[in-house]
Amino acid sequence: MKITFLGTGTSMGVPIIGCKCRVCLSDNPKDKRFRSSVFIETDNKNFIIDTGPDFRIECLNNGVERIDAILITHIHRDHLSGLDDIRPFCYQQKEFIPIYASNSVCKQIRKDFAYCFGENRYPGVPDIELHEISDKDFEVLGTRITPIKIMHAKLEVTAFRFGKFTYITDASYIPEESVKKILGTEYLVVNALRKEPHPSHFTLSQALDLIERVKPKQAFLTHIGHTLGPYDEVQNALPKNVTLAYDGLKLEI
Repeated sequence: MKITFLGTGTSMGVPIIGCKCRVCLSDNPKDKRFRSSVFIETDNKNFIIDTGPDFRIECLNNGVERIDAILITHIHRDHLSGLDDIRPFCYQQKEFIPIYASNSVCKQIRKDFAYCFGENRYPGVPDIELHEISDKDFEVLGTRITPIKIMHAKLEVTAFRFGKFTYITDASYIPEESVKKILGTEYLVVNALRKEPHPSHFTLSQALDLIERVKPKQAFLTHIGHTLGPYDEVQNALPKNVTLAYDGLKLEI
């Protein structure tokens, strides 16, 4: 399995428009962050988790040429609004692309992208095939995936586990039954917005607490805001098995 971090930033990305902080003005490319998304290659099939507003440029930057399925974690714009940019994949692959998401996300997709559905679709619109998922494991093209319920303040979000790899974004609370689904993960990705408390996102210390409980071989922090600090400073202070993810980071497991 190969994983590429397409984007690792929070909802406004980094740098933030108009901000003059040292992270936003940093020359370090690891401090430049598009909205969070990940590309997973397994058994010759390509999966995307989340299609935010930077999705098109993320695919171009990382040489993504085929998508076999898309998983969406939740309805917020920074995770969904780039869905229209699957059009060239549909055109080149000449097939509908399946999208897997919870009931609420499927409803939002049908509302936001209504032009993709119905009998009189305009030529060239994305070819979308929606699949509603529950809290049960499901299989996509021979790959078994475990959906995991987490909470983003009062909004339910879906994390996804692919065998020994688990991807969590926008968590502020994880129910105990969901933590049990995460235990045993060898490679864990979890959001760590900043050091100060936030009503709907894990702080750095909360993310590290989860990592300590799960005890993966390697953990990666994502969905990072500019106030967390410069990449090198933050990375140097992390435990040895924890990596501050950055756009373009590749992992092979």
